Amino acid sequence: MREYQKYAITLSIFAAVLFAALIVAVFGVGSLLTNREVIADPQAGPLVGPSIVVVVVVFVLLRMVLIGIRTRPEKQRVMLGYSAVTGIATWGVFVIAGAFFLLLATGDTRSATALGFEILFGPFAGVTGVFAFAVTLMYSWLLAAQVGSGGRPLWPWERPGA
Repeated sequence: MREYQKYAITLSIFAAVLFAALIVAVFGVGSLLTNREVIADPQAGPLVGPSIVVVVVVFVLLRMVLIGIRTRPEKQRVMLGYSAVTGIATWGVFVIAGAFFLLLATGDTRSATALGFEILFGPFAGVTGVFAFAVTLMYSWLLAAQVGSGGRPLWPWERPGA
C-alpha cells in the first residue's frame, strides 16, 4: 500500500468519526428542540435508530476510502459533484435502511413503508445527507491539499530550517 493510500484511509476514518459525531449530536439536540422522535414508530425498538446510523456511517466511510485510494495524489481535486452524489445517496440509504430495519423488527411491511415515507419527508434524513456532503467535501479538500507536500503533515518544529 502506498503512502498516499494510507493517508487517505486514515483521513477517511477520522472523517467518518466526525460524521457519526455530527449525526448523534444533531439528532439528539434536534429531537429535544422539536419534540420529535427520530424513529417515531413505537414498535421499532431501541436498535433501529442506531442501526441506521451505523449503516449510513459505513456507507460514507466506504465512499471516502474508495475515492481516496483510487485517485492518485496528482489527480486529487476538491470533488463537489462526488460530494453531492454522496449526500443524496446517503439520504436514500438512510431512508431505505430505516424501512429495512423496521421491517426486520416488526415484520410488518405496511409500517415499514409508512416509516420509510415518514423518514423521507422528515428532517433527519435530510440532515444526514447534508452532513455527508459537507464531510466528503472537506475530505476531498484535505486530500487535494496534501498534493505536493511530499509526505505526512509536519509540526512546525519538525520542519527543516525551523
